[in-house]
Amino acid sequence: MPLQICAVARSLGQSTEEYSPAASHGLSVRWAWGEGDGSPAHPHALEVSVRNTAAGDWRGVLHLRLLAPQDSPRFFLPGFLYGTNGGERPLSVPHQFPRIRGERDQPASPWWMMQANRLAAPAAFLYDRGRIWGFSAGPYWVRTADGRRRAWTNCPEEAGAEFDRFAGYSCAVDCTLPGQAGRFAALGYTLGYENAPWHFIQARRVLERAPLSEENTFPLRAGEEISFRLMVYDYPAGAETELGPALRAVYAAYHQPPRTIAGMTVRRAATDLAEAIARDAWLLEEECYSGFVRERPDGTGFAYNRIPSLTWTNGLTVAVPVLSAALRLGREEMRAQAIACIDRLLRSSRNGRSGLPYETVDAAGRASVRGWWFDGMRTPGHAVYLSGQAAFYALKAWHLERTQRGCEHPEWLAFARGIVRHLAGQRNSDGEYPFICSEQTGAALEYDAMGSCWALAAAAYYCYLTGDREDLDGLLASERHYYRTYVRRMECYGGPLDTDKAVDSEGVLAYLRAVRYLHAVTGETELLEHMRDGLEYEFSFRFGYCVPIHVPPLSRLGWSTSGGSITSVANPHIHPMSCTVTDELLYYAAQTGDGYVASRARDTVLWGCQTYNTRDGEYDYGRRGWMSERFCYSPGLLVERYPDGALASAWFALMPWAAGSVLEGLTGEAWERQWQESE
Repeated sequence: MPLQICAVARSLGQSTEEYSPAASHGLSVRWAWGEGDGSPAHPHALEVSVRNTAAGDWRGVLHLRLLAPQDSPRFFLPGFLYGTNGGERPLSVPHQFPRIRGERDQPASPWWMMQANRLAAPAAFLYDRGRIWGFSAGPYWVRTADGRRRAWTNCPEEAGAEFDRFAGYSCAVDCTLPGQAGRFAALGYTLGYENAPWHFIQARRVLERAPLSEENTFPLRAGEEISFRLMVYDYPAGAETELGPALRAVYAAYHQPPRTIAGMTVRRAATDLAEAIARDAWLLEEECYSGFVRERPDGTGFAYNRIPSLTWTNGLTVAVPVLSAALRLGREEMRAQAIACIDRLLRSSRNGRSGLPYETVDAAGRASVRGWWFDGMRTPGHAVYLSGQAAFYALKAWHLERTQRGCEHPEWLAFARGIVRHLAGQRNSDGEYPFICSEQTGAALEYDAMGSCWALAAAAYYCYLTGDREDLDGLLASERHYYRTYVRRMECYGGPLDTDKAVDSEGVLAYLRAVRYLHAVTGETELLEHMRDGLEYEFSFRFGYCVPIHVPPLSRLGWSTSGGSITSVANPHIHPMSCTVTDELLYYAAQTGDGYVASRARDTVLWGCQTYNTRDGEYDYGRRGWMSERFCYSPGLLVERYPDGALASAWFALMPWAAGSVLEGLTGEAWERQWQESE
């Protein structure tokens, strides 16, 4: 094997932050290669033992590093780092997130260390020289019933074991080894952990490296010996997407289903969520839903934060899922409410100069492009993420009403058609849709973002629903561009408008919709292959096991990370937007018989059924059916507080778009299948 291994350590209380050979700390570290050939099906087993040979106890962080020859390494630490996280792009932006660059210049560094629960899967990989290297290992340590400590690996021997402490992971470029020529890229596993060189709580709150403490170090008594195993991957790969089989293997090894709640069904969850939105978020005079609903501290009712938005964080992403739920549940008042909201949004958002819809309204109620996200944008104008998404959801509403009630809404179809046709004319020579268009003329102003793929999703959906194939060749060319430029490199950036084009899980959701409908129209096998790769990327943000959480209310509830997706490398929390592509997962699974994708879809459905208030105050706030967008599985975005100042792991507000995301996933094919696990 070309991998080199070394063990270094840092002791609690030492005067420097440097790591030095483990032996200098009194630690004897031995390793041996076991069975396996390095492939995803049969990874190498690296057996490691550590013994404290000193006369006294030791406490610190032990860092086992695996080093591979370096040309142009691209890292993949699921949910945390993709490629370089844009380390080659300008750094002076308001929203910071970890990036890889040869020199250290916040937020970029040539190396990173992080607590294991920052990753969506307990693994780390790199792609270089036509190969994938990487490993998976226990993300935390437990104490078994007989008092022994072992790395958690989801095996039967750990049943009933108690959480002991988290492990950590690392990556680095431009490493050197004594006596070895050349430079190396490194992946690492740590007993204990550090969040270094900086600790990202959120994009605008970055902490300096913390000193070692009792919490983040690993203790070894004098003479004590422990052992653990790394499953090491080392196989040829023609592209980054060939990481998919290794991620599947990690999922199979560590998978835990989300918790189930007694008596929970898809129908009950959909009813709870839809009723909460319709009952508590509806603003009658404005014919729309509030963006936030909070309980007043004095108990006198609710406070509303409207955050008006045509879609994305309000608007159509609320109204259309509520419409879908109302049609499933036979709730006419709820349906009328959703239709009123859709009608008002589409009617009032038209910009006759640009041919695109306004995305918000200002304080005086005038249509505008200046949404809450405006000051974080580099170029003012219409955001195609929102224009394309608005067209897509207008089409979905039109289709729902037409097929389930026989009601025609020609103005909804016309709204979507106008956007689809206008944006088709703004694609560049690569086939990419613009990210920003002029408010005055609708002309393209900025490209280079996966978020614009919502325009492709809307156009593909329009083609599928109407049979209009006039632009089909252009759509297929556009799909190939998005695949080659973003999906194939496992680096989809520029989805949400508020993250300075950080790598995220949102942009690919539009791509999955686009490919699904293009495949339904053409039947091309290559599109299913592209869809598989898009799913593999999205799954890299999606937890397949349950991270131990120690901050209420999630810790108290036994809430499950499994099935939830990390938002982006800049917003390290779980929010439910990935629930919206449940139909796409089920479509792919039905077309291919892929049981892995079906299992991921099942996780998503079950996650959504356990992530909201099933009774008043269950999450320490709100009424039955209330759900927020923020769930903190790690210190990332852990900023909400209880009245007494204690940290809280969930946001204390009903956020209709978040509940709507789960509703969308539950009221599609998941509803029709009446899944045994949730029914």
